[in-house]
Amino acid sequence: MQTSFKVIDRNEKNKILIDTISLSYEERFIRRKKLVSDNGTEFLVNLKETISLDENHFFELEDGKVIKIISKEENLIEIKGENLKQIIWHVGNRHLPCQIEDTRILIQEDPVILDMILKLKGNVSKVFEKFKPEGGAYGMGRTHSHKH
Repeated sequence: MQTSFKVIDRNEKNKILIDTISLSYEERFIRRKKLVSDNGTEFLVNLKETISLDENHFFELEDGKVIKIISKEENLIEIKGENLKQIIWHVGNRHLPCQIEDTRILIQEDPVILDMILKLKGNVSKVFEKFKPEGGAYGMGRTHSHKH
């Protein structure tokens, strides 16, 4: 089984692409784990530290070949409404990962937060999409709940 000791953000040297791997937002936060690519290639990820992966990054294997990272579609809550800025403030105050767009935000499913948003008169729908939330402080890293 191959091992990936590093992740590259671009395949500038045109390394041989052998497969893709679809990972959810939570699965894209990784340090050491055995993974199976979309077409069945088993490999071990063994990084020096835990990192947050983005879509279109690549696991570079020991032999120099790469596996492209794809964001997996997942169950999310879509929020719209005239008070979207207020809702964003409350979501941010709880340190929740949140994908902010012009007319909507997306968050992971959470019944407690869903109840809060409904009380704030947010219009909610369940959707199945790729989740690409904003980064943490200064646009880098991940946001974390108070459970850390």
